[in-house]
Amino acid sequence: MDKLYEYRAASLADTLRFAALLEPQLQPGAVLALDGDLGAGKTRLSQALAQYLDVPGLVNSPTFTIIKEYEGGRLPLYHMDVYRLSLEEADDLGLDDYFYGEGVTIVEWASRIEPILPDDRLSIYIRNLGGEERVLELRPSGEPYEAWCASMKENGIVT
Repeated sequence: MDKLYEYRAASLADTLRFAALLEPQLQPGAVLALDGDLGAGKTRLSQALAQYLDVPGLVNSPTFTIIKEYEGGRLPLYHMDVYRLSLEEADDLGLDDYFYGEGVTIVEWASRIEPILPDDRLSIYIRNLGGEERVLELRPSGEPYEAWCASMKENGIVT
């Protein structure tokens, strides 16, 4: 059974704080699989992670381009939005090059391509509770993601 951890964000500042706490854990090949309703904050979390990775320039939603690559930060960032893709289309894109590459991959609407995602990843489901309040549900799969979440729980960051 998957372990579930929760991070409660009462404000945008709390969501940014979560990104700041997660960023130091990110290493080459890290995969963050984001899901949540439209407007839940997937892109905002992606932007915050990019900011803390010191990615230069504007990071915006790759909705129509599907994949945006950002260089120049601590690690390359591969930001994907697979909402408009079928599983077959996503599979044809050769996403493994990103998943197992030298950077960090963030996939928005990740559940749409779940069968081709790496087994090892951190899945984050963002629930909008109204206003700026969010709950981030973290499901780690494999090391180091399980260790990240366990450490955050030990430090009182997640429940």
